[in-house]
Amino acid sequence: MMVVMPKMFKRGFTLIELLVVIGVLAILLTIVLVAINPARQFSQSNNTKRRSDVNALLNGIHQYAADNRGVLPAGITTISQNIANTGAGLCAALVPNYLAALPVDPLTNNGASVTDCAAAYDTNYQVVKSATNNRITVTAGGAELNEVISVIR
Repeated sequence: MMVVMPKMFKRGFTLIELLVVIGVLAILLTIVLVAINPARQFSQSNNTKRRSDVNALLNGIHQYAADNRGVLPAGITTISQNIANTGAGLCAALVPNYLAALPVDPLTNNGASVTDCAAAYDTNYQVVKSATNNRITVTAGGAELNEVISVIR
């Protein structure tokens, strides 16, 4: 008795099946990207750096004042000014004794801190002294996501 084996057919995925799988994966990837929202994540990251920078600037200003019997750096006035070589030039007063480098807004100068006070710089942060109680306010002008980043001490 002889047993005849049926012909074996090559098995695999059809073009339609592959396209359906690719389509489903594309939809899932789109949903994940919308949920993660990388642009918002970058904006939140930049604002976190701005908060840290504003606090570091205020700490440096207050350490300077503590070492100089309450006298603030000369660039701080009752008029809000950019912390820049053309505005409130705080670099020479704060760097390197109170800050290792002058912090800069993440979207200004590629976020590179200022260490050379003789060169032109702009931090895109503002500083002002209250006329009534000598409190210092440092503000991040370029805050994203409609946030106001400002600290008063």
